[in-house]
Amino acid sequence: MPNSDSIYDIAIIGGGPTGMFAATYARMRLAKVLLLESLDQLGGQPENLFPQKNIYDIPALLEINGHDLTEHLKKQVLSYNPDIKLGTKVELIKKNEDNHFTLATNRGTFFSKSIIIASGIGSFTPRKLKLTSAEKFEDSAIFYTVNNPKKFIDKEVVIAGGGDSAVDWALELEKFAKKVTLIHRRDQFRALEGSVSKLKQKPIEILTPFKIEALSQVNNKLALDLAEVRGEQKIRLETDYLIVNYGFISNNDFLEEWPVKLEKKNLISVNSVYETSTKGIYAIGDIATYPGKTQLIATGMGEGPIAVNHALESLYPDKKQPTHSTSLIKEFNRHNLKKN
Repeated sequence: MPNSDSIYDIAIIGGGPTGMFAATYARMRLAKVLLLESLDQLGGQPENLFPQKNIYDIPALLEINGHDLTEHLKKQVLSYNPDIKLGTKVELIKKNEDNHFTLATNRGTFFSKSIIIASGIGSFTPRKLKLTSAEKFEDSAIFYTVNNPKKFIDKEVVIAGGGDSAVDWALELEKFAKKVTLIHRRDQFRALEGSVSKLKQKPIEILTPFKIEALSQVNNKLALDLAEVRGEQKIRLETDYLIVNYGFISNNDFLEEWPVKLEKKNLISVNSVYETSTKGIYAIGDIATYPGKTQLIATGMGEGPIAVNHALESLYPDKKQPTHSTSLIKEFNRHNLKKN
């Protein structure tokens, strides 16, 4: 059995925005915290999928891109010194006889008294164009994520998709691209109503309902042959770049091996304090589901402190601490002074 010094109070699986803030708050509560991230960097979806896309639903911030949000959260969590293990994939979770947990990973075994799963949608890959000719244009004229928006300055850009990412990128690139065209296979967009309203007020060409039928190269341009959905109209567009925002395919099949109850799409069912079907294991953020759940970063950040507080109250029922940040920081600083 591990000695008490090697057992964490809370192990958090997932180093995206929700996981990082949960780790920050848990350290504010003076918990011994382990943060496990399967990728080689913190940040989750905002850092790895849309680092330069602006996010508009972070409280107190008019807008912030994925990379800058990640940097702020990293600076915050690192200041509280949780143990962070990158490139560490959890392969097995086992509940022991003492009600503590063993986490087997590709980089060793860890032990914790409680677990918070904040793994987001799991591993993710972009949905690609289902055209055999698309592959030869990828990373030169066709992109599925945008890492360098400056590439599109004074260029003609076509964006395919009808969700938040497609509409948000259309609004962002319109500021400096020569021309932006948005293609969607339906007349209705899935993006937030406010974003769609802004879209229709901008000089952005909107083509609906059309789908991309063929690709070719014409005069150093990418030529797109469009076909009207349930219609006969054909359109050819020539553009410098095509950005495909058809969403992402997520893989969270690994959850089937973990001791938690799953709902459809392999989401984890939780109660009002975000505890799963296994006592001592919690789930927050995109991976957690309950009636009325709204998939926002802000939602996950609110779920984290509730899960942390319940975990610590269950572990240490006689240990009461203030939960307001000002009082927590005073206690955290006093604790550090004693250690030093």
